[in-house]
Amino acid sequence: MARRTTPQQSAGPRGRNIAIPDQSGRLAVVTGANSGIGYHTARLLALAGAEVVLAVRNGAQGEAAADRIRANAPTTGPVSVATVDLANLESVASFADVLLERGRPVDLLVNNAGVMAVPTRHTTKDGFELQFGTNHLGHFALTGRLLPLLRAATTPRVVTVSSLAARLGRIDLGNLNAEHSYRPWPAYNASKLANLLFAQELQRLSDRQRWGILSAAAHPGLSRTNLVNSGPRLGRQASPGRRSSSGRQWSLGRQSNRAAGLLLRLPVGSQSAEQGALPSLLAATGARVVGGGYYGPGGPFEIVGAPSTARLPRAATDLAMAARLWTASEQLTGVGFPA
Repeated sequence: MARRTTPQQSAGPRGRNIAIPDQSGRLAVVTGANSGIGYHTARLLALAGAEVVLAVRNGAQGEAAADRIRANAPTTGPVSVATVDLANLESVASFADVLLERGRPVDLLVNNAGVMAVPTRHTTKDGFELQFGTNHLGHFALTGRLLPLLRAATTPRVVTVSSLAARLGRIDLGNLNAEHSYRPWPAYNASKLANLLFAQELQRLSDRQRWGILSAAAHPGLSRTNLVNSGPRLGRQASPGRRSSSGRQWSLGRQSNRAAGLLLRLPVGSQSAEQGALPSLLAATGARVVGGGYYGPGGPFEIVGAPSTARLPRAATDLAMAARLWTASEQLTGVGFPA
């Protein structure tokens, strides 16, 4: 197959270009593709010729993103929009059923969508703490339901987007839903560590069961997206199936998110969302990517820079914890993977 490269436009003094192999004929599903890192991941995959499904919670925003992708490139692969709410397992199942009915193998799944540091404890429709339920369990269930289509592809990949915050994460199997105590950032950190444990365990299962799936993880470093701002907005009003906790907790969480938001707006010490998407694209398309690999910015402390191999936190190498979290996730979601 001929190889085509798609140059990444430089964004600021730390801009870097990566060569993306021709993706023609491949079907990619990218969650959270209407904005930020997910949008640029989807855009550059489409520019490389992939057929891309923008898996988004808000259909109107997804259609607007698809229009921007089509308008900003002379030729792209087909771009479509499908709605899925990762905080609702019924929605995840419905989304997967549409793809299963179509029957087209899924060559690439990018588990990108997420929520960050919601100031007060909220739950998903299924009763899970919102960050753990969306960032980890929603993607766990989606991957499991799409497994037949992934296995049907010739060289399938699953890329799960984590965060530098995973280094501070701690998994408490007795308090996965933060019912006993809730703090915004520790809950987020735990969900991002869960992403890494999931990516590692998926690769081990793929190797053991000979599924042929390459599972990798990526993180965007310190990138300027609206993720920091979207979390606090969820705390301003309680929606059905979600509850908030004390006003004091909300105030402290809001102050933490405001400080993080100010930091991310600084051009020095952070990078654009487009640059933040490069590690995901490397993991999704790179010829030298290895199963179980982890990729992020190659600069000091992995904050900014050209995409490179990232340092896996020690907690993410805990095989026993990965297996126990996997079992718990199957039980919580009701989605099982073939043993």
